[in-house]
Amino acid sequence: MKKSRGWKDRRSGSEADRAHSAWRDTYGRDRARVIHSAGFRRLQAKTQVLGIGEGDFHRTRLTHSMEAAQIGRGIIRAVEENWIKKNRLVDKREEWSDWLPTLNLMEAIALAHDIGHPPFGHGGEIALNYAMRKHGGFEGNGQTLRLLSKLEAHTEGYGLDLTRRSLLGILKYPVTYERVVRKQSKTSKKDTASSQKLSKPPKCILGSESDVLNWILAPLTAKDRKRFGSLSVEPTKDKHGKSKYHSLDTAIMELADDIAYGVHDMEDAIALHLVSKDDLFQAFEDVDEEWAKSVRLDPIEGVVERLFSQSGSKRKGTIGALVNAFIVSVTPTEQRMFVHPLLRLQVELSKPAMTLLTAFKDLITARVIKTPQVQTLEYRGQQLVLRMFEALAHDPSRFMKETFRGMLESAGDEKGRMRIVCDYVSGMTDEYATRMYERLFVPRQGHVFDRL
Repeated sequence: MKKSRGWKDRRSGSEADRAHSAWRDTYGRDRARVIHSAGFRRLQAKTQVLGIGEGDFHRTRLTHSMEAAQIGRGIIRAVEENWIKKNRLVDKREEWSDWLPTLNLMEAIALAHDIGHPPFGHGGEIALNYAMRKHGGFEGNGQTLRLLSKLEAHTEGYGLDLTRRSLLGILKYPVTYERVVRKQSKTSKKDTASSQKLSKPPKCILGSESDVLNWILAPLTAKDRKRFGSLSVEPTKDKHGKSKYHSLDTAIMELADDIAYGVHDMEDAIALHLVSKDDLFQAFEDVDEEWAKSVRLDPIEGVVERLFSQSGSKRKGTIGALVNAFIVSVTPTEQRMFVHPLLRLQVELSKPAMTLLTAFKDLITARVIKTPQVQTLEYRGQQLVLRMFEALAHDPSRFMKETFRGMLESAGDEKGRMRIVCDYVSGMTDEYATRMYERLFVPRQGHVFDRL
């Protein structure tokens, strides 16, 4: 493998030689690899907020990722039009022009950002972290890096073999599980995966991908690398630690992710009658009127009325106006402690926009995620994943597919074998996991000739 340190480099040190493919740039190849991957396809059958089997209107992980990619494109164009072309960045204009991600790069990052999340949303994540508590834990973002860099089928041993900058962009938390997990777990034999306080994972990458992290950060100075890996909160006996920094591309992706979640998932909640007009008026209660007027969201009463209109066109038009209001409220900023532009240059939402977006996200949490209806489904998913994991872990070579059995043989130790079992379970869709569970535990379910 070549020891180059360019941002367009791949860990394999190679580039596919395709006839007449000069029209596609390096990041366009990354985008194509993500779109054509099995992990990306499986997002169509994985829970975003509401379960896959609860209807056919609301978002899945796939549609959410596509919306985040589109919003990410919008943020880049807004920075170009509102800040670079209008010279509002003054002496930083050329630097921003050089380092602002391309549209292909942003799409590759946003489309891939949730690819490692397990079946049944955060319930499945909590269950797998509990199941892996003695073997390095589990976290959806960490599994995303593992899939992209090692597991997905494209380049043997390197996963999709994405460029260094694409991997930096999906690196939301550049610290390992071991670095941020709480110092002393209070779990006992009586604890179960249903205990969210005990089993919720820290935000991190998995320790098994430390080598990938080191490769991603290789172009940075030693001081930048050390500071980039610092924590805003140190782990204690009761709480996980938290990473402090992320790159420019990640900042754009996270804003796009938050906007997609806060606006589009709220649209689902309205359409499914989980949120009332009074709820939405309360969310708008602290909105800055001058900001609302500047982004054409006034009068607020009209915005709320259109969101609850019987006309689908009026509702969709208002959702688009809300998304645009947030996009045009993105402002460039800097983390001056860093040397490299990819870490120093940043973006953020203006304070009025962030206040409203936070209110939307809090509303979804209160009226959707925390409702007994959703919590019971989340609990069921946790128990299903946990029990299935236990069965597979007890005798993995007996129940798992041939490709995974080969990986088990080369795993080396118990920790490595459990990581392979975790890879197998986390890659399942909601439907596949349910059928596997029924085949293992439900009488008269599953036939010897049924395909899993």
